[in-house]
Amino acid sequence: MLALFSLPCRRSAVVASIFSNPARISRQFTTTPALLAKKGQTSTRRIPSKKAMAAKLKRRAAKEAKLVDHSNDMSLDAAIAVLRSVEVARPDVCYELFVKTDLRGVGLAVPKGRINIPREPKPKAEDTILVFAEGIQSEEAKRAGAQIVGGTELIEGVLSGRLRANTILCTPALIRAITPRLGRFLGPLGLMPTERRGTVTDDIQGYIKRIKNSAEWKADRTGNIRMPIGRMDFSIDEVVTNFRYVMESIKRVTGNLKQRDARDDNNQKRVTPITKVTLSSRGAPSIPISDY
Repeated sequence: MLALFSLPCRRSAVVASIFSNPARISRQFTTTPALLAKKGQTSTRRIPSKKAMAAKLKRRAAKEAKLVDHSNDMSLDAAIAVLRSVEVARPDVCYELFVKTDLRGVGLAVPKGRINIPREPKPKAEDTILVFAEGIQSEEAKRAGAQIVGGTELIEGVLSGRLRANTILCTPALIRAITPRLGRFLGPLGLMPTERRGTVTDDIQGYIKRIKNSAEWKADRTGNIRMPIGRMDFSIDEVVTNFRYVMESIKRVTGNLKQRDARDDNNQKRVTPITKVTLSSRGAPSIPISDY
């Protein structure tokens, strides 16, 4: 019984002894001169150049490609035959093409292009076209079929999401006015008008007429491209033709198709590697294609 009553007394004595000696409860901090940077001291760490980073990423991609198992890959004809046998009761089901590109390289843009596929598997969706133009060019754009036409007053609507379009064009006279505010917003989406893609032009009417008979394909931010290339009731030759046509467009945009024009030898674009191509359907698994 006496031991029980003595416990609070012992505890209070220990607490009193701790607080009576401040050195026991004070935390000691030390400073190491090697870890303290002096004012104005510059880092000696070497920053690799863009060329060195691109070479490093290329080596890494080549090393990763060797680790991929290609034992289950099929030829295009064999893959079509397998999918047709699986979907024999559903002739309206589409062949779905999946292309994976590697966007880890320095300065690689999201792949995007337009094609007029030989035989469309689905009805074409109407494009929403936004045009930055003024004066006579704005009137021509409206007559050509552009849904949204205007000058710099459209910038706020684009930034807020009130004005949305899957094709944006601009005249050379307005491109410098819209770039500071829209460049970083539309660039990652692949919608910023550029001279390289032909979306900065004085011939707005001609460009709209050209794209009206074509369909757009576009990768997502991770570099994946998905699109239907045919239906089960298409003939095998039609599916193969559509597949080759789409892959040629993707290879050309990503730089994997060599330029035949000798004048382009000194101006080769950066190559976006294609790491995987598969063909699938609604009721069948994805089949890797070997001869793309």
